[in-house]
Amino acid sequence: MLKGGCYCGEVRYEISADPVMSAECHCRPCQYISGGGPNYYMLVKPDAFAFTGGEPRQFRRPDLENPVTRHFCPTCGTHLMTRMPGVDFVILKAGSLDDPAAYGQPKMAICCAEMAPFHLVPEGIATFDGLPPRR
Repeated sequence: MLKGGCYCGEVRYEISADPVMSAECHCRPCQYISGGGPNYYMLVKPDAFAFTGGEPRQFRRPDLENPVTRHFCPTCGTHLMTRMPGVDFVILKAGSLDDPAAYGQPKMAICCAEMAPFHLVPEGIATFDGLPPRR
């Protein structure tokens, strides 16, 4: 079981099953959320994810047709997870894990067409200019 939460400790969560995948995203919105770097994340089945302490706030951009929903701590602002329309997984931010080493290595890098010049992609992983094709 993996556990994690926000920087101040107000919001906590647990994951009861292994993540489905780990990746990094280089899109411009993720750069905003991460503070400039890529967004390191894991896909987790929704029934394996539960908030166990505190209540996150949510944010959706009202000017977008299908905005993602970002969940974050209302006190310290730590971005914990995202829900994306049409994607039946919790997109969990690796930096919010109690043990970030549990993230391992990304299996792919997405939205590489938007990479900042200082972003690095590990050798040997699949890269996609946008989102990977769905199977």
